[in-house]
Amino acid sequence: MFEAFAQIDWARPWYDAVRPSFDSLGLEASADGFFIDAFNINAARLALHNQAGQPIRFIPQDDLPPGVAYEAHIGATGCVPTRDNLHDFFNGLVWQTFPLIKRELNALQAAQIARAGVTQARGPARDAATIFDENAALLVARDDEAGRALVDGLRAHEWHDTLFLRRDAFLRDAQCWLFGHALMEKLVAPRKAITAHVRVLFAPAAWFGLDWDARRAWIDAQVAATLAREGLSTAGFTPLQVLGVPGWWPGQDEAFYLDQSVFRPKRPDKHPNPKEGA
Repeated sequence: MFEAFAQIDWARPWYDAVRPSFDSLGLEASADGFFIDAFNINAARLALHNQAGQPIRFIPQDDLPPGVAYEAHIGATGCVPTRDNLHDFFNGLVWQTFPLIKRELNALQAAQIARAGVTQARGPARDAATIFDENAALLVARDDEAGRALVDGLRAHEWHDTLFLRRDAFLRDAQCWLFGHALMEKLVAPRKAITAHVRVLFAPAAWFGLDWDARRAWIDAQVAATLAREGLSTAGFTPLQVLGVPGWWPGQDEAFYLDQSVFRPKRPDKHPNPKEGA
């Protein structure tokens, strides 16, 4: 585990969201399983808990009872089975960074398991929750005409215009925060094609002047409240190539964004409205 852990480049901007949680652990990477105790100290300090009010504790994966689903176990006990690998390491950091969102996602997943059982077909709600948990990024855009225009450009897959020609506007009017722990794991070895499932939030201008923790807490509360109120579906995501976020990778010249093997145009609607153009 130490060798894998040493490969994380904490200076990369995509780790900005969870870096303060990592820094607060005070880890000394010296032995297998070294981070679980530190996670539990932080979980107690932050008073993390599941939907039922039970304290969140990180436990070895081997303590998960046979035949019990991972999400159901967290929902029933507050115990998060954790393996000694990067995937679960980043998952623990996300619990400490966005605890309200993680709690709502777990409640959604546990409820779906209780209703339908553990089957090979997860169903749309569990699929969406899994995608969110593993691969989501949260894009906060300024709640004005400029911010909404950037989001419209991303949803239309106008990569060159939105991320290159309007780079300064993006840096001023939008911020990207990674959430998915599998996404963070993949970015230990960054590749141009790594793509996040983005959920958009519109924030007032004042949000951009807040300190890191106030911005984080606002995101956590806003997204968690929306999940509790509306649930989740895959229709709410839009793709974004992580290394294409302005300022997140060297060499973001025009040719970088014109690479259609990565920055692909939007596919035409398979079922166009027959009345259009009439």
